[in-house]
Amino acid sequence: MVFPGELETEPDEGLALKAALNGSRDPNEHSRLPVTVEELARESRRAVGAGANAIHLHVRNAARIESLAAKDVDATLKAVRHACPDTPIGISTAAWIVPDAEKRLRMVQRWREKPNFTSVNFNERGAVDLMKALLDLGVGVEVGLNNRQAVETFLASGLADQCVRVVLQPRERDSAMALETVSEIERELGAEGVGAPRLLHGFGPTTWPLIDIAIVRRYETRIGLEDTLTLPDGSLARDNANLVRVARGRRRLLRGVRGPGE
Repeated sequence: MVFPGELETEPDEGLALKAALNGSRDPNEHSRLPVTVEELARESRRAVGAGANAIHLHVRNAARIESLAAKDVDATLKAVRHACPDTPIGISTAAWIVPDAEKRLRMVQRWREKPNFTSVNFNERGAVDLMKALLDLGVGVEVGLNNRQAVETFLASGLADQCVRVVLQPRERDSAMALETVSEIERELGAEGVGAPRLLHGFGPTTWPLIDIAIVRRYETRIGLEDTLTLPDGSLARDNANLVRVARGRRRLLRGVRGPGE
């Protein structure tokens, strides 16, 4: 479970952990939510220092609005790479950033500084063409799946053997229901023999339960202010680094729990 471009430095930890720094959240939701280039660089460095071995972020422009424009992507990636030179960096291409699928595709094709990987949500229009364009640019793609329709689109694309990983990201706010969705997605993937690495994560109230399940299953996972503002006990997290440290601690806590089939 090693992210692209990274050497495994903690073989006994057994947890590939991505820091999801900001997402589409309003900066007013948390005092340490990074949105500027400088904040993203600083918080990336802190998250890596806390134990993250990859970064996922949503690029913002000077007005603090999400952006896929080449100048914003270039500036952000250069700053974060300077802060974390050996850490793979991924960015979001979510459809809400640029709702027009054709315009989004053109903007991505203009990127000069390229991320190590991008996330492409296959429940969104234009996902197949976007993934093909990213692959042509030499950018790794992690495929976001949150329902059966997204899985069907992904499988029909013929690109299953070209993705970096499959990201299981159920949107249900109840953990049991979220796991039902995950099981349905995995049955579909298994039936087609998709062997790509799995990353499992939740949002809001499902964040910590799904991280624990990912740890037990030996899946990759992620944590950060994009997914939750709180620690497992419900208290407000100080910052992304705080969340990363606690997630690493969950691994040690669950070290003796065996996953399915073990």
